Amino acid sequence: MRIVILFLLLVFSALAQAETGEQHAQSAARGLVGTPAPRLVLKTIDGQTIDLASYYGKKAVYLKFWATWCVPCREQMPHLKEVYEHAGSDLAVIAVDVGFDDTVEDVRKYRDAMGLKMPIVFDDGSIGEAFHLRVTPQHVVIGKDGRVLYVGHEVNAKLTAALQAARTSVASSDATVAAPHVSDHDDSEPVTNLSVPTLDGESFQFDAQHAHPTVLVFLSPWCETYLAHSRPALAASCKAVREQVTSLSRDSPVRWLGIASGLWSGKDDLLAYQREHHLTMPLALDASGTLFRRFRVMHVPTLLLIDAQGHVVRRIEGVDAQLPSKLKALAAH
Repeated sequence: MRIVILFLLLVFSALAQAETGEQHAQSAARGLVGTPAPRLVLKTIDGQTIDLASYYGKKAVYLKFWATWCVPCREQMPHLKEVYEHAGSDLAVIAVDVGFDDTVEDVRKYRDAMGLKMPIVFDDGSIGEAFHLRVTPQHVVIGKDGRVLYVGHEVNAKLTAALQAARTSVASSDATVAAPHVSDHDDSEPVTNLSVPTLDGESFQFDAQHAHPTVLVFLSPWCETYLAHSRPALAASCKAVREQVTSLSRDSPVRWLGIASGLWSGKDDLLAYQREHHLTMPLALDASGTLFRRFRVMHVPTLLLIDAQGHVVRRIEGVDAQLPSKLKALAAH
């Protein structure tokens, strides 16, 4: 009986520590709500261009970040359709697929199946970075004054009130700021002057003094479980790569670093993932998505093999049976 009670206490403790979707959204809201909205030019999956700055000072904007594999996103889709159908001339409604483990074809199929009419944008990571994307779905409401009014996760009275208030906010002449500078990494250029903080408080360095062959493992701690039903093949791939990496990283002649997406994940989630699977390689949480975007990683699992000079010599998505021989070649490079 004592063992059962102890087990239940541990389970409840873990659940209590896990961040909810709304908590992730509130984390995104900090430092964003009340600030001038970024000036971004978006391109829809139909090739149309949307200049967000052209709306600021004229109408409110509702951005909904979502993904086809996201269960609450699908549950909320009727609400998005209704908001778009009743938007009127003072509210722009834009659906932004986060581009994480989705394809444009996936989005088009879902759009056709659901009869979606609003403009849909497929993010390359830059929009999510600008609006502090931390969860799906994530609602961002920009007032007519061009300032971020609300960030949330749920469809509730707060979102309804924000959409109404956004239409009546007073326009401002200094409502916009420049789009954030984003530096995409080119695989042909060496990785230099990069320091990545890890979960253990250390720093994983890429510089002249730390010139070693390296494998970067881009992952998501919820891939194996959350996608087990909606994307079973992808969940199986995440598990297989995790098992392969766990085995190969032990006593390896190359350095390893696991980089977890900050989407739906916090430090505690990554620590729990590390403990559950007994991972020995250092792990880093890419909360802002900077590293995923820098290395143009849009799918997990992805492995980047980097030689001692800092050049990305190979990009692998999913399980590669030839990885052991490729690691030997990398170590000898």
